[in-house]
Amino acid sequence: MLTGCGSGQSVAGTDAAETEPSVREVELEQPEAKAKPVSQDILIAIDPGHQSWEVDMSAPEPNAPGSSVMKAKATTGTAGAYSGTYEYALNLDVSLRLRDLLEERGFAVLLTREDNETAISNAERAMLANDAGADVLLRIHANGSEDPSASGALALVPSAENAYVGAWSAESARLAETVLASYCAATGIDNLGLQYNDTMTGINWSEQPVAILEMGFMTNEHDDLAMADDAFRARMAQGIADGLEAYFETGE
Repeated sequence: MLTGCGSGQSVAGTDAAETEPSVREVELEQPEAKAKPVSQDILIAIDPGHQSWEVDMSAPEPNAPGSSVMKAKATTGTAGAYSGTYEYALNLDVSLRLRDLLEERGFAVLLTREDNETAISNAERAMLANDAGADVLLRIHANGSEDPSASGALALVPSAENAYVGAWSAESARLAETVLASYCAATGIDNLGLQYNDTMTGINWSEQPVAILEMGFMTNEHDDLAMADDAFRARMAQGIADGLEAYFETGE
């Protein structure tokens, strides 16, 4: 037997059994179950508004399930008065960035379109989210106005009086407020608050909390040129992703 680290000295006459190290019983604590990640089993539907102007979506469709009111399947959207950027292209670019950020955080994401040539109506976009069992539907848009001084971001949600999705009004408002606040904090764009609207086909066909985020005015020089900038678009997507994550965290 040796004593010390490399002493090289033997201990004579020592019973080997006495030198066996005693084994102390240790009661190991079992690790606590980890908290369920907020993103687990959550499906977020993202709808990049509009599509290429070359795609004819003028045919009518019901404004809501069973409604006799007919509206065009989709409209063309607006365009940047200063950047020349088409809204449909801006919406898709931000949505693709948003999808990547959400998937990195463990969320499942459904995009209603992944290119600018897909011919999908507003009702079909909502039904796509419905059929997939999405937890929320967030529609990504940009605004336009005849007043070039109009600027800022806002969100549209259904009212409690909406005959089709009124039951989702309060939760849609919470979704919109959370996302809008986070988006404006990340981008510095003015927060214009919520507007209640019961005429939007893509809202009226929804079977989950739904909101339209109007990211800024493409007819305003400041908003338009900011949203045309690549680095700024990264901040836009980041703010929306943070808002969606906060929405699900506070809803637990």
